[in-house]
Amino acid sequence: MTAPLTQRLGLGADARAIIINADDFGMCRAANTAIADLLDAGALDSTTLMTPCAWSPQALAFAAARPAWDVGVHLVLTSEWRNYRWRPLTGIGTTLVDASGHFPMGVREVELRAADADVEAELRAQLRTALDAGVDVTHLDNHMGSVYGLTTGRDFLAPVLRLAAEHGLPFRLPRFIDGMGLPEAEQARLDAAAAAADALGVVIPDRLWSHPFELVGEGTADEETYESVRDGFIELLRAVPAGLTEIYLHPMIDDDELHATVDYAATKRGFEHRLLADPAVIAAITDERLVRVGWRRLRSLQRAESGR
Repeated sequence: MTAPLTQRLGLGADARAIIINADDFGMCRAANTAIADLLDAGALDSTTLMTPCAWSPQALAFAAARPAWDVGVHLVLTSEWRNYRWRPLTGIGTTLVDASGHFPMGVREVELRAADADVEAELRAQLRTALDAGVDVTHLDNHMGSVYGLTTGRDFLAPVLRLAAEHGLPFRLPRFIDGMGLPEAEQARLDAAAAAADALGVVIPDRLWSHPFELVGEGTADEETYESVRDGFIELLRAVPAGLTEIYLHPMIDDDELHATVDYAATKRGFEHRLLADPAVIAAITDERLVRVGWRRLRSLQRAESGR
């Protein structure tokens, strides 16, 4: 068993460390605007970029021009919205597309149909796109959990971990299942995945947390308020245990473009943009003595431990 990650980072084994990450950079202009604002303000520790999406060129340019940002690649195998879709960078003549020529809308279809070689080629192309654009990529993670095997049990972790090891990049793979809302039986599969990451020298966080993706009661008289979302997020922060927990959100500008892009949760994404700069949230982080770190620090650890 390796030493606790926080200890390896020089924080002490009992430290309560967090990474606040924004997923979906590059998905749309509403995402790019919100995430760039929050990164510049120091309200986010990192973001991950979806290179197959239509607005990724703007996000790539932003990231290349701001090398101090922690920017990872949000590895994509799905395209979930009805009216806004994206395709593989490796083309549509593979097992990675549905009948429309786009990535499938759901994870189950990916797990059932995608060929391992096609997955690996696509993920490599997505990382290469970011590197070639001049982004100092700090880490890898995955859109909608499509590489984890959570639906059918068939995962694509082997090519992801190979890619992470080759490039000296940590990967969003939680070591512990608590806080994810998954059956306890999944911990055994997670233990095996974590052992594979350790064997390759790929640094992974202890936990992966978020709050509900959808807005409770959306479109009804009982729709959840911003204050309720904020208070729930503060409760989540207060519950963070010892170790390193990545907390991922999807902050975006709540505007007409976003409502035309996504099928639901536009308001919730706007709330997430607000709450990350909310004084009450900032105060909770301070009061709880949570230590904020970025993925760049994990990358430095991984490369030092592997002698890169």
